[in-house]
Amino acid sequence: MARFRSDHIHLRSPDPEAAARFYAEVLEASEVTRVKNGEALRIVMDLGGLPLFIEQVPASTVAAPPAPFVGIEHIGLAVTGFDGIVAELKGKGVRFLAEPSSPRPGIKIAFIEGPDGVRIELLERSAA
Repeated sequence: MARFRSDHIHLRSPDPEAAARFYAEVLEASEVTRVKNGEALRIVMDLGGLPLFIEQVPASTVAAPPAPFVGIEHIGLAVTGFDGIVAELKGKGVRFLAEPSSPRPGIKIAFIEGPDGVRIELLERSAA
């Protein structure tokens, strides 16, 4: 067994309710639990098996700079049925940061904007 494995991604938001709603309505995440971390609300979501901790921060908290920057740059999600998903998300008014493309055979990608400026990559891999 690997000594290191994925456990969660921890996001911070001045409005964790709105952020959790986006992940549920747009990316089909489900809420696992809500807890108080001191005075801050933390909503734990399951995004395709990846736990997301969305924790409340004061509205005055400094936002991440626009990409590119040093550090974690985006969340990558594998999808099936890329073209249909893209059409569905566009129909919901989701903002695309990078339009769908195929940088090489067998790969389709697009980037959308999540709550609080989080960049989310949609990626479909198929036999080239």
